[in-house]
Amino acid sequence: MAFLFAGPVLYPDDTDRITLQRAELDAWRWAPRAEAQELLHPAIAVRIMGPLQAQLGGKGLFVREIDQMLQRGQVDMAVHCIKDVPGDVLMPRGLIFAAYLPRDDVRDVLLVPEGSDVQTLADLPPGASVATSAVRRKAQINRVRPDLNVVRVRGLVGTRIDKLDGRKPMDHKLDAMVLARAGLDRLGIMDRARQVFEVGEMLPAVGAGALGLECRKDDDAVAYLLQQLNHERTMTEITAERVMLHGLRGHCNSPIAGHCITEPDGQLSLRGMVFSRDRSKFVHAHVWGESLNDPGVLGSRVCAELLRQGAREIIEGIPH
Repeated sequence: MAFLFAGPVLYPDDTDRITLQRAELDAWRWAPRAEAQELLHPAIAVRIMGPLQAQLGGKGLFVREIDQMLQRGQVDMAVHCIKDVPGDVLMPRGLIFAAYLPRDDVRDVLLVPEGSDVQTLADLPPGASVATSAVRRKAQINRVRPDLNVVRVRGLVGTRIDKLDGRKPMDHKLDAMVLARAGLDRLGIMDRARQVFEVGEMLPAVGAGALGLECRKDDDAVAYLLQQLNHERTMTEITAERVMLHGLRGHCNSPIAGHCITEPDGQLSLRGMVFSRDRSKFVHAHVWGESLNDPGVLGSRVCAELLRQGAREIIEGIPH
């Protein structure tokens, strides 16, 4: 049985240590590869990091705090939601992502209050309130439905749905909500989804649905163990997305979306978008068929095209 810790703990000398963000715990337990579960055995202690630090200092600060724990040797590996890892800073000295687990479904879904007849975004009347936590979603919703009132909602998935259904207080009466499909899948409540947005309709965040396993570069034993879990296709696609994000110097508040897929013929295909919060500026690039099929080259090409269209000015206009 794994040992789960929510606060400071003292570890025996022969215990490996894992740090998870609380939001990632369910994803780790649910991971589709059985090998990932086998990492959690009695000789491994898991420290669960609560959400308070992220609220106080932003996701970037929270990720940095975990990285520093790794560097100091307080933990031996960390599990990150890749979409929360900033793209405007280099990988911390001495750390590597040794593996990526198979990616979840990256699509977003539309939910409506219990008893509502609404089936799609198009069914909502002008002025309807749609809740989401992501600037990325807000920009893309208002791009096709500028008449909708998109409001911010925070909290765990269950809490958000309670707000949608009126069981918890909310400043606005909500007519709909957009959430990640993967979260509903994990909770077994996909029956609440009315519309599934395809990637072409709502482009995901860079790294959406992917968990990265991070460790110290010189810790050969842990790195070797984690590499046995690596999903090569996910690693390749994430590499393309992250190279694009790094070239754009996107931070956690940047309204950037990007998603790479491997086509049936093996060719990589990468879409990237940058948009202003008020929808007044929007740039998009889609590149596939890169001659070497190199994810790094592909990411650089999409980044260059977005910059050519004015992405830098948009990003710099967003407070960091």
